[in-house]
Amino acid sequence: MNLRTLPIFLAFLLMGVADAMGPLSSAVSTNPVMAALMPFFVFIAFAVFSVPGGLLSARIGKKKVLVLGLALNTLAVGIPAFLNPPFVLLLPCIFLLGVGTTLLQVAGNPIMRDVSSAGDYSRNLALAQGIKGAGSSASAYLVTAVTSLAFFAAMGWRGAFPIFFALMALALLAVSFLKVDETKAEVPPSIRSSLALLKEPVFALAVVGIFLYVGAEVCMGAFLKPALQALGRGEKEAALFGPALFFGALTVGRLVAGSLKVQPHTFFRISALLGLTGLAMLMTGSGPLALPGVLLGGLGFANIWPMLFSITVEAKPERASELSGLMCMAISGGAIVPLIMGRLGGGARPLAFAVPLACFAYLASLSWRSRPRQTSSK
Repeated sequence: MNLRTLPIFLAFLLMGVADAMGPLSSAVSTNPVMAALMPFFVFIAFAVFSVPGGLLSARIGKKKVLVLGLALNTLAVGIPAFLNPPFVLLLPCIFLLGVGTTLLQVAGNPIMRDVSSAGDYSRNLALAQGIKGAGSSASAYLVTAVTSLAFFAAMGWRGAFPIFFALMALALLAVSFLKVDETKAEVPPSIRSSLALLKEPVFALAVVGIFLYVGAEVCMGAFLKPALQALGRGEKEAALFGPALFFGALTVGRLVAGSLKVQPHTFFRISALLGLTGLAMLMTGSGPLALPGVLLGGLGFANIWPMLFSITVEAKPERASELSGLMCMAISGGAIVPLIMGRLGGGARPLAFAVPLACFAYLASLSWRSRPRQTSSK
């Protein structure tokens, strides 16, 4: 492994801290509306700051934006680590964490290409996404695990924040001292030039693909548990063999892809077909097919993001920061697509899985399109 990738992998691991705000919210407030504001403030930051983050990355450099994101995150988790903030101060901290994490995503995905050896970008990006998934699970687990330690337990819901702060500060130092030879655009971009990329079908289709993929993934996280309960499984069993199995398979799939020399287009096709198969099994409403469907779905979902992202960036690497901003903005699909599935009955009705199935049908069609022409090589 190229040692220059290690600080970037650490940054990906810490992107998962933002995902812990959902499990943490119920411990912070028993008011469901107030609790929902915490993940909402993280999520909305992606919609607002992804494209500006991509422009900033293209102008000042991906490393500087990565450092800025880590600095914002260190400040965001540092306040609850050392103070007991009221809710009105906590929300700005959570929003700041969302902004910082958005910058990490926007700069981290394309900078991985700059620190990877030739031909290793797709593999390293798949591994990075697997590490991010592990970071999400570990951060969510840490929120509850620290309650068993007297020192941290005394801090209540803030118990995990000193650990988050220490790791963020470590990553900030590691990335700050990293030397990166970045691929940059010859002309400083603007919002207009960034949006103009959507006029090229290969990029517009990729952005739509990310939008649908994230939406489908959020659908699985939200509706797998009630779907298995509707098939007669108990609450704990449904949680274990629903979201836990799905995200476990997703993380394993990314880690496996990150350990292999993968051909991005082939792996993209395999992933899309696995996802389609798993979703079709769930849509039948058959109890015996449900668990294999969840497992195949998780493996299929695993590498859509890294393969589609890397294929798109390799088509025009000098515009990587702008493309990253556009694709990270498409994470907003996680707010829209689940609403459609919910309107169809969510997990209570197997037919509702037609929504993520349709998303994967699009991704499968996208995976069989002709390869985009590369404008430069690493």
